[in-house]
Amino acid sequence: MTHVLSAVAWPYANGPRHIGHVAGFGVPSDVFSRYMRMAGNEVLMVSGTDEHGTPILVAADESGVTPQELADKNNRIIAEDLTALGLSYDLFTRTTTQNHIDVVQRMFEVCRDNGYMVTKRMPVAIDPDTGNTLPDRYIEGTCPICGAAGARGDQCDNCGNQLDPKDLIDPVSKVSGKAPIFRDSEHYFLDLPALAERLGQWLDQVDHTGEWRPNVISFAKHLLKDVQPRAMSRDISWGIPVPGWEDKPDKRLYVWFDAVIGYLSASIEWARRREAEGKGSKDDWRAWWNDPDALTYYFMGKDNIVFHAEIWPAEILAYNGEGARGGKAGAFGTLNLPTQVVASEFLTMEGKKFSSSHHVVIYVRDVLSRYQPDALRYFISIAGPETSDADFTWSEFVRRNNSELVAGWGNLVNRTASMIAKRFGEIPAPGELEDVDKRLLEQVRAGFETVGENIAHHHQRAALTEIMRLVGEANGYISETEPFKMKDPSQRERLATVLHTAAQAVYDLNTMMCVFLPHSSNAVDRVMGGDGTIAPLPELRDVEDLDTCKPYPIITGDYSNVRAWASAEIPVGRPIAKPKPVFVKLDPSVVDEELERLGLGD
Repeated sequence: MTHVLSAVAWPYANGPRHIGHVAGFGVPSDVFSRYMRMAGNEVLMVSGTDEHGTPILVAADESGVTPQELADKNNRIIAEDLTALGLSYDLFTRTTTQNHIDVVQRMFEVCRDNGYMVTKRMPVAIDPDTGNTLPDRYIEGTCPICGAAGARGDQCDNCGNQLDPKDLIDPVSKVSGKAPIFRDSEHYFLDLPALAERLGQWLDQVDHTGEWRPNVISFAKHLLKDVQPRAMSRDISWGIPVPGWEDKPDKRLYVWFDAVIGYLSASIEWARRREAEGKGSKDDWRAWWNDPDALTYYFMGKDNIVFHAEIWPAEILAYNGEGARGGKAGAFGTLNLPTQVVASEFLTMEGKKFSSSHHVVIYVRDVLSRYQPDALRYFISIAGPETSDADFTWSEFVRRNNSELVAGWGNLVNRTASMIAKRFGEIPAPGELEDVDKRLLEQVRAGFETVGENIAHHHQRAALTEIMRLVGEANGYISETEPFKMKDPSQRERLATVLHTAAQAVYDLNTMMCVFLPHSSNAVDRVMGGDGTIAPLPELRDVEDLDTCKPYPIITGDYSNVRAWASAEIPVGRPIAKPKPVFVKLDPSVVDEELERLGLGD
């Protein structure tokens, strides 16, 4: 048994999340976590809403509410949507808890005391209309290195170089569209040059494993070529106060320093909540963070690689005292570096980049209000941006739902259960197996190793493709053996054998499928006479802050009772009733309706 941490990117709480977001951080992390649990590992899947920083202030101003009120509203919306999608978090929390604030400040203090947080003055960008500090990403201009337009103040996506807002050519504020005003201000900087050698050694080590996606490791290594100190505080009134600067209330810790520490603080909150419920110790989180044999996987979109493959590892090294300045770890102990940063590419929509401001967006909530959650999960898993950018189109969504889910997997389940219900009313006992029966069962059983290996190595598209290939083999088996023609009493034993073989194939395929399609796999299990609990689903629970008693929702769940990742015999004699279709076939008119909603119709 191995302890596996699934550290899932924190959705930003300035608004609801769209399907591009969950294609990067949500569904891939859940598929992996569900598989790892079924494979016998101790999994801790954590995340929450990221609620500090200037974008929250900007969005709150526009809505006429306080930043906390906006964060409260969007925190609940996001938590509800991710629960409905079936993401099996052990804890989905938020960054405005007192627990998180305390952990962040303690982490900062140790990094500072170890010598890796240094102060210096820097020009700060101010929006001329609002007077608010502009985060680097809220400033755009021409890249001074490659000349590409639309470079952000922190990074140019065209050439991949880290930037400073003041170096941009013709910079403008994304808030007002005007040139920002630069003023000098004192700030704390993470001394990345003092950590660069150790960071490079770590990246070389993980590169040698061959496990990281090539784009992630090459990008991470590129970042080290010209590493500079990185500002870790901001002139802003909304965020976590900087320890030692209590007399400077308008200086707060940078939201990205704050947010990545959420993986640790959420793990600590999870353990504290378990202790409060009498289910464990407040130190249980250490098995995932202090044990060098534990595995840690970080899931996100590629725009967050810099923070997870450079900044967060550097902060961990600074806390551990493993940089050029030495030092020692604080009360959290020596923290584990990431085993792998699993970054997906971008999902576009109908050939356009997602943009809430330009109404080029499909919110998770809207999709789930009209379609089955597993239809979306299936599309993301089979056609999402795993290793290259992918495009979501309504025509392809409908096609895959109808021709693959409904006509492929749904058809196999329905025809198998229908014939068993009609001819036996229960799972029949098989007679002697023929070669055609053995061949199908052997292929399906072999699928557990092939599919499992692919998921373990983050090749989820290949894993689901293999499952669907086996679904095709099972459908072909029924067409070849033709049990629907076996009506003579003399054929009853052979009929029982064929239908038992088909039922066994469905049973095992559903075990594999449940990591991708938990809702429908539970429905398939009920069709096949089970209790419909093979894929535990998350729950949204209202709780109180452990320190301040302020109420907020969390996502949690009990995922201990999962089916093992292995073939298991379907129980003979289990009653089977006439089934109802598990998947909903979509009318082609859906495409025109959805394009019309987006303003993309003819």
